[in-house]
Amino acid sequence: MPRRLVLILALTCAVGVGNIYFPQAIVPLIAAGLHESPDTTALVVTATQIGYTLGIFLLVPLGDRLPNRALLVTLLSVTAAGLLLAGCAPGLSVLVAAGVVIGATTVAAQVVGPLAAGLVAAEHRATMMGTLLSGSIGGMLLARTFSGTLGEGLGWRAPYLVAAVVVALLAGALARALPETEPASRQAYPGLLAEPLRLLRAEPELRRSCLYQATIFAGFSAVWTCLTLLLTGPAYHLGAQAVGLLALVGAATMVCTPLAGRLVDRRGSDPVNLICLLGVLVSAAVLAPGARGGVWGLTALVVGTLLLDVAMQCGMVANQARVFALRPDARGRLNTAYMTCAYLAGSAGSWLGVRVYGRAGWRGVCVLVALLAAVALARHCVALSRRRPAAAARRPLTR
Repeated sequence: MPRRLVLILALTCAVGVGNIYFPQAIVPLIAAGLHESPDTTALVVTATQIGYTLGIFLLVPLGDRLPNRALLVTLLSVTAAGLLLAGCAPGLSVLVAAGVVIGATTVAAQVVGPLAAGLVAAEHRATMMGTLLSGSIGGMLLARTFSGTLGEGLGWRAPYLVAAVVVALLAGALARALPETEPASRQAYPGLLAEPLRLLRAEPELRRSCLYQATIFAGFSAVWTCLTLLLTGPAYHLGAQAVGLLALVGAATMVCTPLAGRLVDRRGSDPVNLICLLGVLVSAAVLAPGARGGVWGLTALVVGTLLLDVAMQCGMVANQARVFALRPDARGRLNTAYMTCAYLAGSAGSWLGVRVYGRAGWRGVCVLVALLAAVALARHCVALSRRRPAAAARRPLTR
């Protein structure tokens, strides 16, 4: 694949994913601007993630059925309109509705992934996934910094309006630069929608990858949704800009995900998954002292969020490599099943995290992350224990 095309696709992933995450850093500003409580305003984050989940389920399968260039340009054009509506929203209800539209149509990264997986050799697929995920991570990190900084200076509406312009420009660039591709399937739309459910029933490895990502992403979403409440609360008394600056520590993941992809190409997904699940479990313990406040508390938050980000994103590379290897003719539908499970869990994690934070504080959120990681780790240990006897049975007898 030409490097120029890789760059454009990575930028598309960055912009698409950034639209999901930038509202997290400006929840307190929206609450103040619309005269709502922070807990209620957190619905904006949840609504965007729910919309994203709907878009993955309803729109990403079309990547197997429609020319990808036309699909991507259309999705981004509607996203730009949703961002404009959000920036002009007179109240929380309109903003929440716009968030659903934004989330549903900003699924460009999920269309790009299966497209790119089909354009590279199997032995380089995980490396490509790591490169695209690096772009997504860059968008996610810069989005929080961008919205926190711009929101502090110009108000909460400014990030939405600027994002609308950026997305519209990207749609125009894709219309000119992205080559046409032949659809992989001629299946009718109702069949495309039903296929991810059939794949979930038929493919055990898909179900396993979905479980790993669902549990870890739920904990990840809980942490980042509640982190805004923690940093702007009495323990730190910081502004929304601090959340965006803290998110920059996760820039290390932009380097780690391509490396994780190369490791997956050489050693397989399971060893990488094991390291990542253990990393999430450790991150929960590191994050817990952040409830104290002060320099040591902030240090714990910096180190813990960095470890959590790296573990979650590198685990996603391993999971997607496993998923895309199952059915080359149905990668869009496989990705739909995988990402729908992940973002349903992410939405639930944001919602549950706010409730746990209200009852048990920041340490309660850390316990939630640890429990979710333990569930995934237990399932992974079962999978590894089953593979050892099978590998031994296949090993030739020697004298």
